[in-house]
Amino acid sequence: MEAVRRSKDEKKVLRKQIKASHTLLKHEGISTTPQPSKSLVVANGGLGNGVSREALSAALKEMGELETLIMHPHKPYAFVTYRSEECARKAHVHLNGQKLQCGENSVTLYLSYVDSVTCKEEGSLPLPDGLVLVEDFVSPEEEALLLAAIDWSGTNDDVTAQKALKHRRVKHYGFEFRYDNNNVDKDKPLPAGIPQECLPVLERCLKNKHIITMPDQLTVNQYESGQGIPPHVDTHSAFEDTILSLSLGAQTVMEFRHPDGRLVSVVLPGRSLLVMKGESRYLWTHGITPRKFDMVPACDPQFPAHTMSDLRTNSNLTLSKRGTRTSFTFRKIRHEPCRCAFPSACDSQGGPSASPPSPPSLPSCHADAAHLEEEYVHRVYDAIASHFSSTRHTPWSRVCHFLSLLPPGSVLADVGCGNGKYLGVNPEVIAVGCDRSSALIQICAERGFQVFVSDALSVPLRTASCDACISIAVIHHFSTQERRLAAVRELVRLLKPGGRALIYVWAFEQEYNKQRSKYLKDQNKERPENHSPSDNTSEDSQEPHGKASIQTSRCLEDSPVDDLQCVSKVSDGKLSVHTNRTAFNTQDLLVPWHLKDGKRRGQEESGEGVKKEKEGEVQKDL
Repeated sequence: MEAVRRSKDEKKVLRKQIKASHTLLKHEGISTTPQPSKSLVVANGGLGNGVSREALSAALKEMGELETLIMHPHKPYAFVTYRSEECARKAHVHLNGQKLQCGENSVTLYLSYVDSVTCKEEGSLPLPDGLVLVEDFVSPEEEALLLAAIDWSGTNDDVTAQKALKHRRVKHYGFEFRYDNNNVDKDKPLPAGIPQECLPVLERCLKNKHIITMPDQLTVNQYESGQGIPPHVDTHSAFEDTILSLSLGAQTVMEFRHPDGRLVSVVLPGRSLLVMKGESRYLWTHGITPRKFDMVPACDPQFPAHTMSDLRTNSNLTLSKRGTRTSFTFRKIRHEPCRCAFPSACDSQGGPSASPPSPPSLPSCHADAAHLEEEYVHRVYDAIASHFSSTRHTPWSRVCHFLSLLPPGSVLADVGCGNGKYLGVNPEVIAVGCDRSSALIQICAERGFQVFVSDALSVPLRTASCDACISIAVIHHFSTQERRLAAVRELVRLLKPGGRALIYVWAFEQEYNKQRSKYLKDQNKERPENHSPSDNTSEDSQEPHGKASIQTSRCLEDSPVDDLQCVSKVSDGKLSVHTNRTAFNTQDLLVPWHLKDGKRRGQEESGEGVKKEKEGEVQKDL
């Protein structure tokens, strides 16, 4: 039998296809098959790669009629099932190795057969009690009139607001919302009341019984693409029950979370009115994740679905690009203590500090670990990216020394590059960086660095392609020993023979030769007025008392796992919350991130209302 001769390009596509199949099996447990079938997995064709359902569907439909197209949230792959096996064969032949244009970027698709595609779908959760979404509440003409009524020229004089909201415009009417105390000064009304242009809208709200009395306070926020608000509950003692939020301009997705963990994502179209009463106003937190694209339900435009359950269970999604959105939030000032039915979240009744949330448990499997890191690492870094970057400006001297020794023309990969402060240290090397946080990658891109979004466990770079790799204060964010070792193996995979890697992680021991680390020493120093008490908690601008290792590229089996024992001392299997600037008591814990003015994450920015104090916890495994 004569062997099939393949061209150089065909061999390259085959290698990439095989590699993609191995990656899917290793990290997702997805097995491919060489036998043709109606179903295929499309590597690089997922929402996690910035591929929209519309773009992928259009390319796939050129090969034949589709039966199903499944795109899981945040995943770099998709599943497609054709009506016939012949159509699947055609797609496998003609789309493998082809580039798909996605806006300004492009991805290369690699298709492999799978035996079958199963998808466990859960129905949408109902809206929280008391939450009402009214679409097309104002006309396009009213929208233009309302937007023109806001005079942004004087916002720079609003010192309190601008101090906290550097990257978003905000304007108050009736009463000023104070970002320094998350409340309003009820005895100091502003000269300008609610603009007259808003009165017809409010009268319509009265007529439709969305409110029973006229609001006397208005906060207008303008969000650019990529901006958002951390989850919060509007302060009970500041405002009465009903809160109105009018969305003008681009649509966005707002997430509502119940204390028991239920999550409902609501698409807010332009010109829609969101009414929050009762439980949805007093108990559920609401927030907007900062990003430039939203995952939204893909449905018939004649019958749009604006309510989603937890996105992790939804596969009928597509991407929606964000634009400029302006929100008008109308509220009524409260002049007596709140007597709501939710004391655990009510500051007038001893909450919310009276009922702190239960800390999460240590992960027991790969899925638990991935979910824990998504909740307490990835989401936090996306929320604090701007403030985090502002505190990360001085490269560590030992890292700079390592980089300075690299020969000109060396290829350097910074895995977990953060805001990219090491990418420009040695201009004579070819430096690329990656990070799990798209918000931090956006900051790197704005600084002109070559970067991409990637998980440190699966970096999309060719094996043995780098002369050097660095991983600075990254690997301790993984929640299990197996995942930390996998991150190290991935660094070694990238290195050429003889290549070198520099790894920094936080050390459990913060004293050496009876000398305390700078992390502990700083706890008693007088800190500047607006300096966060934990600005240096994660990757410090000062040299930490951490651990660094320089490793020559070689097989990891030379260092048996038994030599890397990490015994966690966690009470009842729960992760504790660390007190900043103190010695570490356990090897697995959560470290809270404080934003400016001493506030924890969830208090720096306020958009739809006043924030409830909420911990933003960055996981560290020491």
